[in-house]
Amino acid sequence: MTERAAALIEKLASAHSLTLEEYRELIEAQSPETARALAARAVEVRKSVYGTAVYVRGLIEISNICKNDCLYCGIRRGNARCERYRLSPEEILRCGEMGYHMGFRTFVLQGGEDPYFTDEVLCGLVSRLKEAHPDCAVTLSMGERGRESFRRLREAGADRYLLRHETANREHYGRLHPREMSFDNRMRCLRDLKELGYQVGCGFMVGSPFQTSATLAQDLKFIEEFKPDMCGIGPFVPHKDTPFRERPAGTLEQTCYLLSIIRLIHPPVLLPATTALGTIHPEGRELGILAGANVVMPNLSPENVRGKYELYNNKLNTGAEAAQGLAALKERMGRIGYQVATDRGDVKREGTM
Repeated sequence: MTERAAALIEKLASAHSLTLEEYRELIEAQSPETARALAARAVEVRKSVYGTAVYVRGLIEISNICKNDCLYCGIRRGNARCERYRLSPEEILRCGEMGYHMGFRTFVLQGGEDPYFTDEVLCGLVSRLKEAHPDCAVTLSMGERGRESFRRLREAGADRYLLRHETANREHYGRLHPREMSFDNRMRCLRDLKELGYQVGCGFMVGSPFQTSATLAQDLKFIEEFKPDMCGIGPFVPHKDTPFRERPAGTLEQTCYLLSIIRLIHPPVLLPATTALGTIHPEGRELGILAGANVVMPNLSPENVRGKYELYNNKLNTGAEAAQGLAALKERMGRIGYQVATDRGDVKREGTM
């Protein structure tokens, strides 16, 4: 590791801030030695806030129907080979009931931008989940909506909202999305969610097409300034039925490197070791935890639809990815010195730590 890289790590660990150029330098300084140094600092910081707890979220993939045509996504509108499904409210509530009895205290409802899930339908669903399980948190990951929609969902009981910003560079955003989608609208959504009192998550794909160290530096600066409560990053994995099918996947090494940097940027952030990490490496999620992550999201969706929610090729959807593998997940985390926590696992914002 160079003296310059060591100095940048020390500055980031103490000030939680770098300039855009310094973020770019640190990204380009990636090496096994630099990654080990970053991970050691990130784990130290994470343990000071959350100890050795790894929070689990019960993921319910409620629909793979989507009105959008994002160029990287396997459930994009234009993919005629995608086998579509939509869970009924009753099926979703049954998933929640099953998860609750297994010990989950956070449910994540994730889906494409399916027009069926109007404010009326989604608010009713959130309300019923909260009425049935008042000690649980409900997280939504349902794409872009209007401010009034976000407000109604918050009043219905939604606690958190995940909306990956995908990239903080306007030109890069345009190269990943169809013309009808807007960088400005994505950023508006994130601001609205924060103003409405949600715990808010953003994030991006590592190694997405056209990504550079300069655009990644902008992502890191955005995270520094926005201070999300959650940040979901995972490697880009191509899907065979998208325009990016031939593009190379993102790497485990760079994803873990960036997880460590994000932990040092914003120590209280809830940082998942994503399914995509587990997809590209059999121990991907453990390695993510050892780089500074502290959340995993086992799947509560019915077994007959898990394989249909295919955002990318070969998505992990068996074993410890499924909630039925919770005992195996606890054992795997225990082997690396961590304990699975099934409580709500709210963010520890400044002043509550």
